[in-house]
Amino acid sequence: MAIGTAKREKGKSDPIIQRLANEDKIWFFRKPNLLYLYLMLFPTCMGIELTSGFDSQMINALQIVPSWNTYFKNPTGSLKGIIAAAYSLGAILSLPFIPIVNDKFGRRWSIFGGSVIMVIGALIQGFAQHAGMYIVARMVLGFGIPTCIVSGSSLIGELAYPKERPIMTSLFNVAYFVGQIVAAAICFGTNNIDSDWAWRIPSLLQICPSLLQIIFVFFLPESPRWLITKDRAEEAQDILIMYHGEAERGLEFVQAEFVQMQTTIQLELEASKRSWTDLVKTAGMRRRVLITTMLGLFTQWSGNTLISYYLGDLLKLIGYQDSNYIQKINVSIACWSLFCGVTVSLLVTKIRRRVMYLACTISLLCCYTAWTVAMQKSQTASKGGTPNQAANIATMFFIYAYSPCYNMGYNALTYTYMVEIWPYAERSRGISVFQLFGRLASFFTTFVNPIGLDSVGWQYLISYCCWLAYEVIFVYFFFPETFGRTLEELAFMFEDKHLTDAAVAAVQKVVGHDHHDRGSLEEKDGRAVPREIA
Repeated sequence: MAIGTAKREKGKSDPIIQRLANEDKIWFFRKPNLLYLYLMLFPTCMGIELTSGFDSQMINALQIVPSWNTYFKNPTGSLKGIIAAAYSLGAILSLPFIPIVNDKFGRRWSIFGGSVIMVIGALIQGFAQHAGMYIVARMVLGFGIPTCIVSGSSLIGELAYPKERPIMTSLFNVAYFVGQIVAAAICFGTNNIDSDWAWRIPSLLQICPSLLQIIFVFFLPESPRWLITKDRAEEAQDILIMYHGEAERGLEFVQAEFVQMQTTIQLELEASKRSWTDLVKTAGMRRRVLITTMLGLFTQWSGNTLISYYLGDLLKLIGYQDSNYIQKINVSIACWSLFCGVTVSLLVTKIRRRVMYLACTISLLCCYTAWTVAMQKSQTASKGGTPNQAANIATMFFIYAYSPCYNMGYNALTYTYMVEIWPYAERSRGISVFQLFGRLASFFTTFVNPIGLDSVGWQYLISYCCWLAYEVIFVYFFFPETFGRTLEELAFMFEDKHLTDAAVAAVQKVVGHDHHDRGSLEEKDGRAVPREIA
């Protein structure tokens, strides 16, 4: 840990609830209610990132489809950039409204509303008559997605059992690659259709993930934490009993967890005005904003948008011109990325956050440096009239090697880390800040990438190498460790110790710090309550 980091993280709570959860040796698939909850999270919350992955891969793959280029008159440079970047622009416009919608209507209705907007956008996109209409459609799609992402990532973290929460929030971003694979396969299948339907079919099929959310989202319970803020504590406790009360000491665990939630949220709300000014009011909040801002930039300025949106252009620079061959490479990269994403996500309960982020940034810097050298050799040889096949193969290798490097941190940990860093009262605003800077970075890079590649070729990659070196330094000095604690145990990690002490004291009334009184609770009217007040 960086010098001074431990001192600034003085508000980390004693992980009593996390220890209790880790003592539970019953696997989730042997808990019927919890298994149902996780199965419902996949088409609803996990499915949100299907849309993001589908969109990035579709717009990437459609640029390879001959009929798409013909219909839109072979867009290049700034026009090609704005077609890809319009999705992020729409997302930026929606961000000020997200915390209001989240706090007022709850997580489920926010997901439902965002999904309806995306359905409308996909329909406009599929029936677009010109480039302007297509750009507007992509802005509408982008307007709907952040509401769903903020709500979905929060709901996963707030519903999952503490032992599985890091894996579940990590798998949220991995669903992005499932969307990529589906889009890549569909575009490959429609590539040779000799009509507008070669690109209209994929554009219309972007409606499918949103339909899944609309159909299934109300099969999920609402966030217990949101219910507590709305003075619906009994409903919140009922949800915890149903889905977290299937452990060997389920009643005791649920009561301790509920008391921790209730106390922590009360302390948060006492110090919060539930407004944007809260994000800069204290040193702890300003540090969260700084980390969140940088992480938003890192996830989109690490060179990933080159592969996600302009793979065809990259491959053409090293001599690959056949659209069918490029589509096959596209599908294979999407499948490889899914494998890497799932593998890394299963490690988040074993490896500390800072270790994963440092491994991610350092390996990305090494990968991009080698990729830049390979691209330079390839392009120089190509311009000289003597193609360098070894350099071409090396370039392709580093494009594939990029995926495991990126997934170690910026995919597997992104929303896990955001949910852990931000306390409940500011979580929607905090993740909205992450979305804002991520979308701004995405808009900038997707707009500038084709211009940069057209203008300077391989030299454009040097800018990413410089930025990745900065990422390594920032992660080392500023990223806190959040491994091995519940959300409430991390709520005041940058604040005064007395706040965490108050939350811990409330939990210790139910469960002792060093030993647990197994007879301290009993069930009354379907709820776990301390025996002395039953």
